[in-house]
Amino acid sequence: MADPFPPTRGHPANGRDGRPASDWEQRYRRAVILGDTLATALVVAVVGGLFGVRDAADWHEKWVVLAFGTELLVLGALAVGRAWVPAVLGQGAEEFRRLGRALSTAVVVLALGGIALTSRNIKLWIFVAIPAIALATMTERYLLRLRLHRMRQQGRCLRPVLAAGSPATVRDLIARVRRFPHLGWRVDAVCTPDGPGPDGDHVDGVPVVGRLTDVAAHVGRGGYRVLAVTPDPHWSPERLQRLAWDLEGSDAEMVVAPVLMEVAGPRLHVDAVLGIPLLRVSMPAFTGGRRAVKAVVDRLGAAVLLLLFAPLMAGVALLVLLDSRGGVFYRQRRVGKDGREFTMVKFRTMVPGADRARAALTGRNEGAGLLFKLRRDPRVTRVGVVLRRYSVDELPQLFNVLNGSMSLVGPRPGLPEESAAYGPDTRRRLLVKPGLTGLWQISGRSDLPWEEAVRLDLRYVEDWSLALDAVILWKTLRAVLQGQGAY
Repeated sequence: MADPFPPTRGHPANGRDGRPASDWEQRYRRAVILGDTLATALVVAVVGGLFGVRDAADWHEKWVVLAFGTELLVLGALAVGRAWVPAVLGQGAEEFRRLGRALSTAVVVLALGGIALTSRNIKLWIFVAIPAIALATMTERYLLRLRLHRMRQQGRCLRPVLAAGSPATVRDLIARVRRFPHLGWRVDAVCTPDGPGPDGDHVDGVPVVGRLTDVAAHVGRGGYRVLAVTPDPHWSPERLQRLAWDLEGSDAEMVVAPVLMEVAGPRLHVDAVLGIPLLRVSMPAFTGGRRAVKAVVDRLGAAVLLLLFAPLMAGVALLVLLDSRGGVFYRQRRVGKDGREFTMVKFRTMVPGADRARAALTGRNEGAGLLFKLRRDPRVTRVGVVLRRYSVDELPQLFNVLNGSMSLVGPRPGLPEESAAYGPDTRRRLLVKPGLTGLWQISGRSDLPWEEAVRLDLRYVEDWSLALDAVILWKTLRAVLQGQGAY
């Protein structure tokens, strides 16, 4: 099979020389469609083979129809649900949200069809086949996404971007794009209010090619796939509308960064009121049905994980006792939701009396902001080094999740002395329960600057969703195995 991620050869407008920049996107889309089709067919064949033979007469008469119908129904739901749109493939939670909605639609249609046809075997396809298809397609898409992200780390499969706005906001955009290459953008040029100087100009190494009044012309000449408009007083509604008209017929996608840079996801909605497009920002969800669902998932998930990890935790407890004197667990006061303190439980990774010895190590602190961290902390035991590297020491926090003082996903639980030093903005971290894992966990942990760690926690508080929780939990496994930022 041909490589679905070919190297990009140039960034031509309308594909005049070399391969068009969007060619790899179409090849990736075809790879996803093929993967979904094969995964669905495999699940249908296995489910039918394992369960259909239990009723031989009925199986011979109806299995082929049900299997073929289920395959067509799932693929049709994916197509109608726009789960194969290139814009959502390869990044973010929206791809998996659309996949989930499409499969939910397939379940409803299949159930209604079973009622209409009075089929006795329909439960097999609803409660076994569709969940198995969901697992198979999500795994297949995740593996394709990992390969795409590796290509992007190598500078392949990137969309060339022209950024247009004030130097400060453009610089912020460039920094974010470079920090997260897996998102698939590469800022190749910049337009600013004043344009390049007599001897040229750059913003963080990216050349300034023109003024904001010349953006459309530069998009046409440069063949950029994305025009990223960042905040600047120049961008009045009339000028943005004119720019959108000027880009009609080009290969470029226009993306406008709102002034509320940190608000995203389910809280942003575009409404037309009296013919005026308005960006509506809904309130963060701190209560309600979704929070109730999260609480139930937290406790059930913690109970299941405690059962699964019980043998591992017993072995770790024995190693902790054999490695050094002291108890198995380390208990520490932390600050939770609404500023209420609770006792957090971890496996002990330091020698007894480590808290009292901290004062003598203050001058060697390598932690960011209010955090105290040492890469080679002399208080950490031999077993503790391994436990910390792979976050095994945090498994007892599942008891905190089970009793409701913590969540599976949330901001990092802070110490009382840290919380006392929070400013008004940082205190918003306390509006939700702290988490066993979170955006900080999958983004570098102790290697993150304090400001970045706080920004990630606040982003979670503002933009929380069940889909985001699922993505964070999935990515936590890889972060733990890599051990990045854990010490």
